[in-house]
Parts: sequence; structure tokens; C-alpha cells
Amino acid sequence: MKSVIAKELVKNYRVKSVGKKSKDADSKKIVRALDSLSLEVEEGTVLGVLGPNGAGKTTTVRVLTTLLKPDSGSAFVGGIDVIKNPHEVRKIIGLSGQYAAVDETLTGWDNLVMFARLHRMKPAAATKRAEELLEQFSLTDAARRPIKTYSGGMRRRIDLAASLIVRPKVLFLDEPTTGLDPRGRQEMWGVINSLVDSGVTLLLTTQYLEEADQLADEIAVIDHGRVIARGSADELKRQVGGERLEIVVEAEHLDAVREIVARISHSVIIDRDLRQVSAPVSTGTKALIEAVKALDDAQIHPLDLGLKRPSLDDVFLALTGHSAEENETETLMKEER
Repeated sequence: MKSVIAKELVKNYRVKSVGKKSKDADSKKIVRALDSLSLEVEEGTVLGVLGPNGAGKTTTVRVLTTLLKPDSGSAFVGGIDVIKNPHEVRKIIGLSGQYAAVDETLTGWDNLVMFARLHRMKPAAATKRAEELLEQFSLTDAARRPIKTYSGGMRRRIDLAASLIVRPKVLFLDEPTTGLDPRGRQEMWGVINSLVDSGVTLLLTTQYLEEADQLADEIAVIDHGRVIARGSADELKRQVGGERLEIVVEAEHLDAVREIVARISHSVIIDRDLRQVSAPVSTGTKALIEAVKALDDAQIHPLDLGLKRPSLDDVFLALTGHSAEENETETLMKEER
């Protein structure tokens, strides 16, 4: 069963053109944030939506969580039409955005009770739910402290806890680890994995390739408002090609190693600065064994040797032709804000 379905979503923004100060319509530029975007999320799975800043990730989340109406297209969450029945959709979803939505002057306990009361829980039920979430997210000891005293990781956890007040069937996390240090990111990954284990369907947006690799059952790569590829991390990596044989040797052996590798593969590349010879291989460890034997016969002792699988960084570069950097849409949207 599909928990989330988006079909041909289109969303345009009218933003100020760079260098124009006039208030006339001519000074505005139409930017298409979503360009016939379609995606689906199976019930009980994690879909990682991967893309650079400005690719359309946050706009997609805002549409699916009823915060923004698309110009055209359709969307369903839990079988409910997002556009026609937004109030019903809000009853079954949770949302944690890029920036914490909690009140920094209140304590963690006060914030969670407040959110529960806003969901029309009775006082006793609101208190019980707040205490359950504080314990679940290891925040009991900090419950009575103002949020402004929390670390970045703690703030993200309390914000995520607030999104779980109603025990959502579908959870949307928009770049949940942005701004966290490596330790905070690892802690958040642990929290997310525990939610997935409990059966929550999750749509996760990120620009961290490692994060998508770690958390997602499937990954949808978005660029310029479109899904340009979809599959598991391994499936996407296979689109780039196979593995690469990489050998590092002393500089005087580079040409000899190139000849050896050329007998095993094609498109041999020498990087003399790194003293590395590399080439794509389709036979995996067989190619590695052949290379080791040939090097031994030639009495060349490598400084380093191994097979490298393509990373999601390689995948993104191969699919989009550019790295995960800010594109024009994001720049113009920031200027508009």
C-alpha cells in the first residue's frame, strides 16, 4: 500500500529578478520549484529525498503536509487527498522542519504539553504524552530547562518529539540533521531508526548523501524540481558503473602499473600527483587478484591497492552533472524572503 503519492506536482514562485528594483510585474521572475514531480512511498518504509539546496525538497514537503497548494497536480497521504481534505491529512501526519519550531523561552516539558493541548488533548493525557516523549528521546533530565539552554542536537530531538504528539502514521522530516555536529547527527539517526522500527512511514529530505545511504530504503534524487532517479542506494550506485581498481605506487612505477592495469581494464587514468593508477572494472575481486599477481610478477610493491565502490556523491554528480551546491532557485528564493 502506498502511504504517500504525489503526481505531476507543479509549483511556481514569483520572485524578484536580480538587479531590478521596480515594483512592476516585469521586475518579477517566475521560478518553477516543482516541475511535474511525482513520487510514492510504500507503507512502513523510508524514502530519502536527496538533492541540493533549491532542488525542490522543502517545497515538496510543504505541499504534502498541506502547508502549500500546488499550481497543478495531485497528492495523497494515507489515502486522503491533500488538496481537498487538508484537515484530515493533518490528523495522521507529523512534521519536523529544517528549523526547530519550539518556543525557546519555555521548558521542554512546557513545549510538549502545549503542543498536546493544541491537539485538543485533555490536561492529564497531554502531561502523560509529554512525559512519554521526553523519556523516549532521552530528555527527561532536561525537561524543566528552557529550550534556549539546549544543545543543537537536543533542540532537534525536542522538535521531533513535538511532531510525534499524535502518533502519526506518516512522518515528514525536512533535513532533520542540518546544522548538527557529527555526534548530534549520529544521535538523530538512532532516533529516526527507532521510529522506523515502530512502523512509521517516513519521508526524509536531505542533502547529506551519507544520511540517505544510512537511513533510506529507497532514494529519490531531485534536481530542478524533478525526480531524476530512484532506487536503493546500491541500485543508484550501479547506474554509475561498476567498481574502480585503484593502485598507489612510487612515482617511478606509474607507467609500468598503467600497462598492467590496461591488460585488465580500459580507460586507465594516472594521477601523478597522487601517484595513483585507476580504472573501472566489471569483475570485482577477480580483477583485484589479477592485479596483485601481475604486480608481484613485476616485483612492484604497491603503497595502497583496493576496489572502490561508487559513492552516492559519484551518483549525484553522474546524474546531475554538478555537485550538491545551491542552485539559482534557492538563491532567488532567499532574496525574495
